[in-house]
Amino acid sequence: MMEAQDINAAFTAADFNSDQPVRWCPGCGDHAILNSLHKAMAALGVPPHRTAVISGIGCSSRLPYYMNAYGFHTIHGRAAAVATGFKVANPEMTVWQISGDGDGLAIGGNHFIHAVRRNVDINILLFNNKIYGLTKGQYSPTSDRGFVSKSSPYGTTEDPFVPAELVFGARGNFFARSIDVELQISQEVLVAAARHRGTSVCEILQNCVIFNNGIHNYITDREFRADRTIHLVHGEKMLFGKDKNKGLVRDGFLLKAVTVGEDGYTIDDVLVHDAHCQSNFLHQQLAMMDGYDLPLAIGVIRDVDAPVYNEEVSRQVEEVRAKKGFDNLRSLILAGETWEVK
Repeated sequence: MMEAQDINAAFTAADFNSDQPVRWCPGCGDHAILNSLHKAMAALGVPPHRTAVISGIGCSSRLPYYMNAYGFHTIHGRAAAVATGFKVANPEMTVWQISGDGDGLAIGGNHFIHAVRRNVDINILLFNNKIYGLTKGQYSPTSDRGFVSKSSPYGTTEDPFVPAELVFGARGNFFARSIDVELQISQEVLVAAARHRGTSVCEILQNCVIFNNGIHNYITDREFRADRTIHLVHGEKMLFGKDKNKGLVRDGFLLKAVTVGEDGYTIDDVLVHDAHCQSNFLHQQLAMMDGYDLPLAIGVIRDVDAPVYNEEVSRQVEEVRAKKGFDNLRSLILAGETWEVK
C-alpha cells in the first residue's frame, strides 16, 4: 500500500524506465507487461526512490534491470522470501515481486503460498507462459497434462497447478488476472494491486514466442477473445461477448453462461461482480473459469481487507519495546536468562 505523502501525479512512464537495453526475445510478451508496469507506476504516483522491484530467476526476472527503482535480482524461487524481509524492514516502500510460473510455483512454491497466507504487503506479478523459457523449454508447474516439451518428450503425466487455486487455498485476499496483449486491463489490475493492503497476486498470461508460442491463442486471438474472456469490474454486470449480450448467471451452486434475451434470461438475471465480498466461494468459481465452457475471467477478481503481516509485526515490536523498555539490541539480549562465565 502507498503512503499518501509519497504520491505525486506528475510522474510519467519514462520516469520508471532505466537506461538498460531490454534483452528479451523480439515478440516476447514480457515487453508488453513491462510497458504496462511503467504506466501503472506513473499512474500511482509513488516515486522511484520509494519503489523496489524484486525478482527470482527466469526470463521474467530480468525485469528489475529495466526499472528506474531499487532492484534485487535474487536466487531461484526466493523472490517472495526476499520481498517479505525487505517490506518488513522498509514498510514505507512499495514492493513489487516478479516471478514466472517456474520460479514462483516450483522451487518457489512454498515461499509463494506462505507470502499469500501471511498477507505481506507486496505485489506479486506472476508471468505465466506454461514453460521454462530461460532453460530452453522444459515443462513447468502450469503446463497442461500431456504437454510435450524437452523434458516431457512423450507428454506430461501430471496435472498442473492453477495459480488462482493456490491463492485461494492459501486464504489470499487479492487476486487479479490479465493477458499480456490486454495493456489497459493490465494497467488496471496493477494499479489496484498496489492500492491493496496486503499480498496482491496478479497472474498475467504471457506468450513465449520461442518455446511455447501461441499457448494462449485460444483466448487471445482477436476473432474470439471477446467470447472467451470476461472483464470483471466491481459493481458491474458480468457481461461478455462482442455485443456484450452474454452474461453469467447462477445455475444452482454453479455458474452458467447465457445469452440475454434468449431462453427467458434477462439482464436482471446476470450477476453483479462484488470483488469485496469476504466469502471467496464465488471468487474462486470465477477464477477457475478457463475459457472453454465458461469465459476466462480477467480483471480484479478478489480484493478484500485483512490484517497485514508487516503492519502487525511493527505493531508488536512497538508494544514489546514499550512494555519491556528495550532501547537497543543489547538490552533485548540481556533481558532473558543470562549467565556469567568466570
